[in-house]
Amino acid sequence: MAENKSIKVILQDTFSTTEDDAKDCGIHTFSHLHMKKAFQQMNDLRSRKMLCDVYLVAGNVEVPAHKVVLSSCSAYFCAMFTGDMSESKAQRVEIRDMDGETLSILVDYIYTSEIEVSEDNVQVLLPAASLLQLLDVRQVCCEFLQAQLHPSNCLGIRAFADLHTCNRAAQPEQHFSEVMLGEEFLALTLQQVCCLISSDRLTVSSEEMVFESMIAWIKHDKEARLEHMPKLMEYVRLPLLSRDYLLQVEEEALIKNNNTCKDFLIEAMKYHLLPADQRHLIKTDRTRPRTPISLPKAPKAIRSVGCYDFQEDRWYQVADLACCVTLTCRVYAVGGFNGSLRVRTVDVYDGLRDQWSSIPTMQERRSTLGSAVLGDLLYAVWGFDGSTGLSSVEVYSCKTNEWVFVASMNTRRSSVGVGVVNGKLYAVGGYDGASRQCLSTVEEYDPVCNQWMYVADMSTRRSGAGVGVLSGQLYAAGGHDGPLVRKSVEVYDPTTNTWRQVCDMNMCRRNAGVCAITGCFLQPGYRQMEPYSTNMSNGRSYAAGSISAHSFNLQPEGLL
Repeated sequence: MAENKSIKVILQDTFSTTEDDAKDCGIHTFSHLHMKKAFQQMNDLRSRKMLCDVYLVAGNVEVPAHKVVLSSCSAYFCAMFTGDMSESKAQRVEIRDMDGETLSILVDYIYTSEIEVSEDNVQVLLPAASLLQLLDVRQVCCEFLQAQLHPSNCLGIRAFADLHTCNRAAQPEQHFSEVMLGEEFLALTLQQVCCLISSDRLTVSSEEMVFESMIAWIKHDKEARLEHMPKLMEYVRLPLLSRDYLLQVEEEALIKNNNTCKDFLIEAMKYHLLPADQRHLIKTDRTRPRTPISLPKAPKAIRSVGCYDFQEDRWYQVADLACCVTLTCRVYAVGGFNGSLRVRTVDVYDGLRDQWSSIPTMQERRSTLGSAVLGDLLYAVWGFDGSTGLSSVEVYSCKTNEWVFVASMNTRRSSVGVGVVNGKLYAVGGYDGASRQCLSTVEEYDPVCNQWMYVADMSTRRSGAGVGVLSGQLYAAGGHDGPLVRKSVEVYDPTTNTWRQVCDMNMCRRNAGVCAITGCFLQPGYRQMEPYSTNMSNGRSYAAGSISAHSFNLQPEGLL
């Protein structure tokens, strides 16, 4: 992900003359350094509030400035101070729809030509720069958003960019196979879904993905969205589905109970009854093949690994991750997504026998779940079943070889981070499908009382945060709060029930695995659609997993 950027104009002296110039016109010079010094002097006068003829006010902040300087750099201020507006003669001018800190940053840019755009301020800088018509700042904000793009956040970034007429950087059509798995897709409006699935440029390996995404969107809020089924079916190109898959579509309850949808299905079946050489004569929007810009790509992963030294409070890079190896007797792959459905199956790998086998399935379908080992039990925590976030928690016991429910949490969560500290299970952040927002809340589970309770909130909303335990404290690293992926890290101390900030990672990450080794906290940098989960044992742990599975070792002294 992109590091924070800054606009810096480097000014240099330029001296140019020719012999003819010297003879005919004298010596001609042009010095950029002169302009730089002039602006430095004007900024120095501003800092001392000398010769200032206007105070810009936003909230409780007053920013002194010179009208001529503001007007020379901003068309907004030029129109304000040179026209017939009342502000042209006013000494105090209120700037609405902007906070004082943002106004100060932009006025500093006008005087210094330098500004820093980061994940923490881009959402306020872009609309503010657009309002003041500072086009250079606006362009850098757009470039920063483009650098932050990932299939998991491109819908939110595109909506934000479109709102502020920023050049469209996000192209979710190219990453639809990943976009359809995320929370952002389920939160789209009907108009947005129709616009997306009707696109000829939709990049999908088969039309099955489009149909399944539409069904998932409906089921996410079935009561409110069921009436939109016929409208959405109009954009699913059923004739392009295989005969076998059409038979599965016919069994879908939502199709059976809607006459308009059944008409679309009959149209597709009639298309398949035609001889192959006659099908090209049927030309409708639903028989036209899609023409994607590129073939579907696998979820992108980054190989870099960051190491956090808590004694020095700093992150540093270690060797790139080449592969992930688990040297344990048993590894569990729990739930996930198989390409079409969220699953409840669980497989176990026996390292001594070098073979996989199945164990009883969970009672709920779960992807983007959190998992952890507490005592000799494996916990499957919350997750997403294809239509809604779950609040339920299941526990697997090797002794009884079965899954049982324990107390449900207080908040529905998917993409949640999980860690174990001092015999208690912690659920960190996540995404609440009901309110459609990332969460900063944290819950603690006491297995003795079989009860969940809230503890102190994090300072930042985090969905898909990497969670790990080191020296009896719980770390939450990265994650995202909506459109932006974060690199900030905070740590929770159970003894004081407080969170505190530690230094940022070197790059932004979400759904990354974490582990603690010899007093250092590692976070392999996979940027996957399914989060890695971590098993903590004796202060040490390893992160492992894949796009659709979580892995754990149930041996008390083992490492994952």
